[in-house]
Amino acid sequence: MSEHSLIKRTAHAAGSAAVNVFILLFSLFCLFPVYWMLASSVKNDSDFYMNLAGFPQTFRPSNYLAAVNVGRLDIAFVNSAIVSGIAVFLILLISFVMGIVFARYQFKGKGFLYIMFLSGMLIPVHALLIPIFIELRAFSMLNNRFALALVYTVFGLPKGIFLVTAYASTIPREIEEAVFIDGGNIHQLFFKIFMPMCSPVLGTLTILSFLDAWNEFPFSLILMGRPELKTLPIALTYFQGQYFVEYTMMMAGLSIATLPVVIVYFIFHKRIMQGMVAGSVKG
Repeated sequence: MSEHSLIKRTAHAAGSAAVNVFILLFSLFCLFPVYWMLASSVKNDSDFYMNLAGFPQTFRPSNYLAAVNVGRLDIAFVNSAIVSGIAVFLILLISFVMGIVFARYQFKGKGFLYIMFLSGMLIPVHALLIPIFIELRAFSMLNNRFALALVYTVFGLPKGIFLVTAYASTIPREIEEAVFIDGGNIHQLFFKIFMPMCSPVLGTLTILSFLDAWNEFPFSLILMGRPELKTLPIALTYFQGQYFVEYTMMMAGLSIATLPVVIVYFIFHKRIMQGMVAGSVKG
């Protein structure tokens, strides 16, 4: 082996090792908050303050039960599940139908409508907080889970329509002709042909929409005034008073609130990258 080849291989190995070390350190940096949350959730108060980042000296799993009782997390969990479930379902259904229509059919005003939907991604949603509050109050729709889910649906549609349209535009048009030649109808084409083919982008949209709805704070705080209708992000503020913060119970509550997000991600994680890059290359 020549000296030049040896130097080249050594430099390549050193570069690969440096990249691996960087990725390892970055992964540990990202995982540390998760470890700290879980470790803090089973500490007592003195252990939390004296051993802030260390492993728990004594395990106190009763923090989870205390968090549920103090923060009323059981009720908040159900409220979040109902609102998020409705919002995700509506976003998936409407985005799928509208995305297929925009990608596969030509009609007057199509470009204008598509731009109007996409322009929703440019609007800062929190600038609409007061107008939406006034509108819902005028229609007596405050303290209504379905109304809150509709708000989340409206904010999620621009992103959903954009993703589905981009993905559906890559599907060969010969499929539609084959369905109609075989005697199929438009309902079968949409829900028996296109929907399974769009499952990667729909999986991506499920994760993104669920994360947005599950973690949303300002609209839930303003539009849901009754305590029994509060969602999880609002309930987690109950552990903080004017002069104190129940950190261990808050960490237990955060662990409970994080669990559904982790479950949804692991169900659909194989499709998220496939769906996000869908439509970037045609053919």
